[in-house]
Amino acid sequence: MADEPAAAAGDSHDYPTIDPTSFDVVLCGTGLPESVLAAACAAAGMTVLHVDPSPFYGSLYSSIPLPSLQSFLSPNPSPSSSTAAGAPPSYSHTVVDLHRRGVYSEVETSGTVPEPARRFTVDIVGPRVLYCADEAVDLLLRSGGSHHVEFKSVDGGSLLYWEGGLYPVPDSKGAIFRDTTLKLLEKNALYKFFNLVKAHIAATSAPADEMVEGDAAAMISKEHLDRPFVEFLTQQGLSPKMRAVVLYAIAMADYDQDGPDPSDKLITTREGIQTIALYSASIGRFANAEGAFIYPMYGHGELPQAFCRCAAVKGALYVLRMPVAALLLDEEKKHFVGARLASGQDILCKQLIIDPSYKIPTLDVPFDNPGSKFPRKVARGICIFSKSVKQGSSNVLVVFPPKSLEEEQVAAVRLLQLSSNLAVCPPGTFMAYLSTPCTDASAGKQSIRKAIDALFSPQDSDGSEGHLETTSESTDHVKPTLIWSCVYVQEITQETSGPLLSCPMPDENLDYRNILESTKKLFAGIYPDEEFLPKKSAPVYADDDSDSAE
Repeated sequence: MADEPAAAAGDSHDYPTIDPTSFDVVLCGTGLPESVLAAACAAAGMTVLHVDPSPFYGSLYSSIPLPSLQSFLSPNPSPSSSTAAGAPPSYSHTVVDLHRRGVYSEVETSGTVPEPARRFTVDIVGPRVLYCADEAVDLLLRSGGSHHVEFKSVDGGSLLYWEGGLYPVPDSKGAIFRDTTLKLLEKNALYKFFNLVKAHIAATSAPADEMVEGDAAAMISKEHLDRPFVEFLTQQGLSPKMRAVVLYAIAMADYDQDGPDPSDKLITTREGIQTIALYSASIGRFANAEGAFIYPMYGHGELPQAFCRCAAVKGALYVLRMPVAALLLDEEKKHFVGARLASGQDILCKQLIIDPSYKIPTLDVPFDNPGSKFPRKVARGICIFSKSVKQGSSNVLVVFPPKSLEEEQVAAVRLLQLSSNLAVCPPGTFMAYLSTPCTDASAGKQSIRKAIDALFSPQDSDGSEGHLETTSESTDHVKPTLIWSCVYVQEITQETSGPLLSCPMPDENLDYRNILESTKKLFAGIYPDEEFLPKKSAPVYADDDSDSAE
């Protein structure tokens, strides 16, 4: 990792004194949303203090050495309240103790980590990619953060797990005609569908004063756009397998779209086409990136660091190893006006934003309020193995549609394989991240285990390793042997607004679109008259090149 733009506090007996003691914005936690907000606030001319209790950047969005994973997922209880109680009293404000919530649960590991274990870097938010044309990439380019992080493409593209085999995802005209696993009727139907969507995207993207009669005719009707996407795909003559390709491997639907019972989790045609448009725009955006997806070298923890650097250039002050022990409340105005640090120092601010792993003390509801009527979870998995799941490819995405692993599977499982060319594992080994959204932890973990069993042979095999049918190849592909794995469940709580702001947690999605949209709304609520990370805010670099993924 690159050099850190921060002062790192020492041990618990050697906290630095922060000067000044008043800021426009104080942020606790260096997760991606907090780091983007810090960069945006600093670019808007605000004074910013950004602290983190950990000795590294990223919070819930970190990339950490594998030996540190267990302690990260199962941390010791926070000593915040006792630290706050031992500090001098605040005579002008009420001191409200701050406590950490348990974000991870159901942690299970198996196998033995290969040595040296520290050469494996683990993403806490995996699996996660960036579309070449998405908001995260645009923000990195606009802010100058792209000069602090390198990317490589997911060169193996995407695979669909279907009827016990892996099939290449035909996501472009060329891919459709190169695919030897598709029947002629499937190719024709898929090709016609992509042409229809392409014409609609072109028509809706044209300025109103430049639209011609043919553009209006090419647009999909509002009636169809508001209907479930699966109905539109069926109407276009797509087979069940091709519908699965479009729904789960391109439009990235999470939940079963083709079941007998209507669901409020059905995506509309409008939503599906929006993701297809992003997917299509991402292919070919960067000359040195194959496919639609890119991944940061050294892991996703590099992204918060990149935005922190941008904020630091604009004057933001950073202090790591500095927990926030309590909040300062103005009882008369019913407003949080600052934070008490673990050092005992009180810092005042106009706006306080805290990491979502803290329980949010509010003014009108109990302290331990869960914050959401609908608890959301995501089951995640991490694997280490010695051979690619797709011969000849280093990095590849695998999608398991609902019911492809077992009848009880209600949501898609996604697996992202990464290789040593991303500097996340030693040569000769691979890592994979898996995730699936769930409301029941046991069901989510069961889906993750089923996906692992489908792709990998156990390490204690008797030597006659299992075979995974890969219809893109002329011969069966021997399953890679699983060396080590970890399965766990992450809670997802909603971001908060009002007198105390909290940023969004890592969600169940493959990308950062929803997280960044929530972050932009938070910024607009604080500074409605300021532009969010304008391009003019980026430092000027002599080697600026916006056409490269690296």
